[in-house]
Amino acid sequence: MNAGIIGIGRYLPDKVVTNHDLEKIIDTSDEWIRTRTGIEERRIAGDDINTSDMAYASAQKALENAGITAEQIDLIIVATVTPDNPFPSVACVIQEKLGAKNAAAFDISAACAGFMYGIVMGKQFIEAGTYQHVLVVGVEKLSRITDWSDRNTAVLFGDGAGAAILGPVSEGRGILSFEIGSDGTGAKHLYQDEYIIMNGREVFKFAVRQMGESCLNVLEKAGLGKEDVDFLIPHQANIRIMEAARQRLELPEEKMSKTVKKYGNTSSSSIPIALVEELENGTIKDDDVVVMVGFGGGLTWGAIAMRWGR
Repeated sequence: MNAGIIGIGRYLPDKVVTNHDLEKIIDTSDEWIRTRTGIEERRIAGDDINTSDMAYASAQKALENAGITAEQIDLIIVATVTPDNPFPSVACVIQEKLGAKNAAAFDISAACAGFMYGIVMGKQFIEAGTYQHVLVVGVEKLSRITDWSDRNTAVLFGDGAGAAILGPVSEGRGILSFEIGSDGTGAKHLYQDEYIIMNGREVFKFAVRQMGESCLNVLEKAGLGKEDVDFLIPHQANIRIMEAARQRLELPEEKMSKTVKKYGNTSSSSIPIALVEELENGTIKDDDVVVMVGFGGGLTWGAIAMRWGR
């Protein structure tokens, strides 16, 4: 039994904060942010919107897209570092809201690589025959833990949610290979005290190396080459890191998702948000080979090679 994505959905807050808006509150400029990160604007959730609200909205859309009911969900995995509360989990909160009464539910914490971890976990349950449908949500309200007076981090992050329904797919389609990993020796470079603390230079070096290596590793595991890749969806953190991964795969520019411009770094939700965008644009088609790759605090990373379609 092959596991694949059979439904997707996303939620983005209405409020847009541009680089020019940030110029008014911190010592930065639109040009500085754009040239170093590729970000022009980001979405910020209001005080009345919780992480679980965004997760619920994206999950509803994914269910509708998959054409299944909430009662058909067997397991809910939510990847987040910004839950409403330490407990109950966001997964349990949205289980009740969705009416997914037959689902087990839990959260995982792998920072920006969280969605990749969640997809890999869900895949195991489906291919083992334990569960039929798994809902995986990546969601963050990073604005809640961002120091808006810190010019190094305030310009980077945004809020949002992306959800995927995993289920059995036809032979030859679905998740072909994966890699997840971690390096706790780098924990000191990206962590939360009260707010997000980041050693940008060290994280940049790690991400440039690991993103490219992970892409090549999952292709090798799947028995594929660079020439087989139809589309790349990297974690939308920084355009220079993303470009390094694209160049390692020798892909033309039009074969890489670049939503970082509009949404900034939304951590665990960035890959599913970008996936929804590319599918809505018709960029990804059935039987396309898609590589998704992310990295985050921990330090953590994860990559997946998949053949799109049900």
